[in-house]
Amino acid sequence: MKIAVIGSGSWGMTLAIHLLGNGHDVDVWFYLEKDYQQALDQKELPDFLPGITLPDGLNFTMDLEACVQDKDIVLIAIPSHTVGGTLSKLRALISPKTIIVNVAKGIENDTLRTMSQVIAHALPDHPVGNIATLYGPTHAEEVVNKLPSTIVSACPDEASAKFVQKAFMADTFRVYTNTDILGVEFGGSLKNVIAIAAGILSGMGYGDNTLAALLTRGLFEMTRLGVFLGAKEQTFAGLSGMGDLIVTCLSTHSRNRHVGFELGKGRKLNEVLAEMKMIAEGINTARSVHQLIEKTGVEMPISEQIFQVLFEEKDPVIALEELMGRAPVPERHSLS
Repeated sequence: MKIAVIGSGSWGMTLAIHLLGNGHDVDVWFYLEKDYQQALDQKELPDFLPGITLPDGLNFTMDLEACVQDKDIVLIAIPSHTVGGTLSKLRALISPKTIIVNVAKGIENDTLRTMSQVIAHALPDHPVGNIATLYGPTHAEEVVNKLPSTIVSACPDEASAKFVQKAFMADTFRVYTNTDILGVEFGGSLKNVIAIAAGILSGMGYGDNTLAALLTRGLFEMTRLGVFLGAKEQTFAGLSGMGDLIVTCLSTHSRNRHVGFELGKGRKLNEVLAEMKMIAEGINTARSVHQLIEKTGVEMPISEQIFQVLFEEKDPVIALEELMGRAPVPERHSLS
């Protein structure tokens, strides 16, 4: 297959390497010239994949328009807040037959669209059945080193989901399919907010009981919102829900957990972000979740407290006290 990878960060480049290893013809688009030149001249990207030599056979470009033309798959691996603007420039260039595969995780601020909805809005003539999302518990640092990993290809058109599955499947990279793209996208996006909370708890010195409570109740409120908005409950027990939540909340590779950990130690958000080279998607998603809470009235107490810690400088100690002091309710409270 001919595949374009839009985005040369850690995940985009990891998937480009993976797809090349699967025998595909892969073009990678770079946004920054310094990264492009480094990849060409030194065959490495130390800011994103330290210690990894980029293999011969990958085609690097800064020509976005040329990159996406005449491709079987266009893989979107750029920050979620840039997806809509980037794809709107390509409206006349991507064939309707091309399968667009999104790996950016997030919910767009204000519009409250998931990434597949953002793509469909930016490319109104592109068949919705040819827009897929690939989410799961897959840190780039492990996938690039061929550690066994699993992921889910989600698309309302089962044939397209299977097409993506076939393109990405490998001995150390097992791909499942799911037609509930809404549930997969909410799971893979909302968990980043809970991961910030997990980092905060770890930074504050709390233990396993507290973290287990967070993951369990965090998964529940992710499910509650997703089901309210039309997703299937069982999707959140899968790879993009529980699986992605576990890896993002527990792993030191997690950028969202790192942000929370530093906040839990008492640092300010702007200080933490100033030191980071990559984006923690959970920060923007926390704002979108707050907007969804206001719009829908769905109870998401953990996510709301994280919004207040991030954007209203609420003391995490007070946030935890308020969560623990809420009125007693049944375990499956308000999940229809």
